[in-house]
Amino acid sequence: MLTTLLLFALASSSAGSVSASPTPVAVVAPTAAQTPEEGPADKRPEVKELLDTLKAHTDKRGEEDREAITVVDKLLQEFPQSGPKDRADIVKGLGKCFELKRQDLEDGVKNNQLFLACAVALGEMGADATKTLDKYIGNKKLRQDVALQRQLILSLGKTKDPAATKRLIDLLNDDDHVLVGATAETLANFSGAEQKLRKELFNELLKLMMTTKTAKDADANDIVAREKWDVIAAPIITTLQALSGHDERKPEEWQRWWNKNKKEDWDAED
Repeated sequence: MLTTLLLFALASSSAGSVSASPTPVAVVAPTAAQTPEEGPADKRPEVKELLDTLKAHTDKRGEEDREAITVVDKLLQEFPQSGPKDRADIVKGLGKCFELKRQDLEDGVKNNQLFLACAVALGEMGADATKTLDKYIGNKKLRQDVALQRQLILSLGKTKDPAATKRLIDLLNDDDHVLVGATAETLANFSGAEQKLRKELFNELLKLMMTTKTAKDADANDIVAREKWDVIAAPIITTLQALSGHDERKPEEWQRWWNKNKKEDWDAED
C-alpha cells in the first residue's frame, strides 16, 4: 500500500508540482510508549533502526526512493512519541535527504518525490524542523526545483513557529511569483499567533497586495505585474481573513479596514 506521503509526492511530481494543492496531514496513532509523568521515551532502538533503513534505501541513488518514502512516513508516526534526542535525529535524518543527488526523469521532470515527502513530513514536526526547512529554502542546489521550494515554504509555515515568520516575510519579496503565493498561503497558519505578530503579518501582506495591484493597474500591458497579481491575490486575501477574523473581498476595502482597525483589539468580543 502506498503511504500518504508517497501518494502526495507522486501526484505533485507528475503534475509539475506548482499548482496549489493541500498538504496532507498524517494520521498518527496514539501511543502507549510513555506516561505523562515520564515524558516521551528517548534514544529508542526502533527510531535508530528506521533511520538506518532510510539511509540504506537512499544510498541506492534513487532506485529505492519509494521504499525510502515509506520509511519517512513511519518516522513521522514515531515523531510525536519521541524524546528530544530522537526528534532531533529524525529531523536530521530527513534533512540529509535534501543533500542527495537525483537525475531528472524524462523530459526534464524533477525526480523529487523523496524530497517532497521529506518536506511534507518536516512540516508536521513543529519548531523542531524550522531550521532544517529554512536551510533548504533557496539552497543553490535546489533553487531550480520550484515544486520543492514551494513545499518547503508551505511546510515552514505549517510548523507555526513564530521564529519562522521573519524568513517568510523576506520571502514575500522573492522574484518567483509561485513562491510568493506559497508564502502568502502558508502565513495563514499563524491565525492563532499573538495579535502583535498577526498584525505585523497582515500589514506586510496588505502592502504587497496594494503595491502589486497599483503596478498592475498602472500599465495594462505589464504582463509580469498581471501574472504576479493573478498568482498572489487570492492567497493573500484568504490569509488576511485568517489573521484578522474579518471578511473583505476587495483590496481597497481591506486597506480601509486596516486603517480603521490596526490599533483595535481584534480579539475583543463584540
